[in-house]
Amino acid sequence: MQYKFALIGYPITHSLSPWIHEHFLQATNLEGSYTIYEISPEKDFANEMEKLKKEAFHGFNVTVPYKEKMIPYLDEIDSQAKKIGAVNTVLQKDGRWIGYNTDGIGYVRALFHKFQELRETKNIKILLLGAGGAAKGILHALLYEGFQQITIANRSLERAEILAKAKEGIEVISLDEAARRLDRFSLIIQTTSVGMKPKEEDVIISLENIKENTIVSDIVYQPIETRFLQEAKERGARIHYGHSMLLYQAQYAFEIWTEKEPDAQSLDEKLKQTLEG
Repeated sequence: MQYKFALIGYPITHSLSPWIHEHFLQATNLEGSYTIYEISPEKDFANEMEKLKKEAFHGFNVTVPYKEKMIPYLDEIDSQAKKIGAVNTVLQKDGRWIGYNTDGIGYVRALFHKFQELRETKNIKILLLGAGGAAKGILHALLYEGFQQITIANRSLERAEILAKAKEGIEVISLDEAARRLDRFSLIIQTTSVGMKPKEEDVIISLENIKENTIVSDIVYQPIETRFLQEAKERGARIHYGHSMLLYQAQYAFEIWTEKEPDAQSLDEKLKQTLEG
């Protein structure tokens, strides 16, 4: 079979998804292609979806700004994607489009790969920084894996409260309060764009009160080592880079499309080097 995959979104010309999925095709001895299908916001989205159906892709990824806009065009939606309210992966099966969200599950896979003990140690306190789309996907994946003690800190408490409704018992605090109570957490996850190029020196909260050996994760991968991660490492934390989420969410999407699980671990360092230029 000659697989046909794509990425839709805007702007996406510099996306690394084709690079990742071409490696996955080679690693699993499958033939196929992965192309960029850029849709500018000025275009009629419904018309573009009609064109996309005629392309007969076996599957495609969806990125900003269409993760929510895609939902009405699906024939079916996975339960996790429904809870999150956004789709980043679509499978074409028997002429029907089925939507999934691999972001949160991909993130947790990447985390488990780096910190094996988290597969068994679910009784830890987790601080989630941010309450946007990425935070929502990661929160649902953490809850699905059995983590219970989760605190959300965000600039807008109202937005954090909306996200916290996903599960009874989730605490909501301000960013200032999070900084003061940092030593209570064993895992800190930064889910916002703070610290992304070109504002590399920005840090979402002070890490002055962090305890040694805390796992600190940042989903930003440009730069690879954000100022947030640099400061965490200087204070004795164990750090987790954002590029691995990109890799493992792609791995899960590839599994949905092909029912084959490519080795993501072997690509991790190569992706890191590619991003570092």
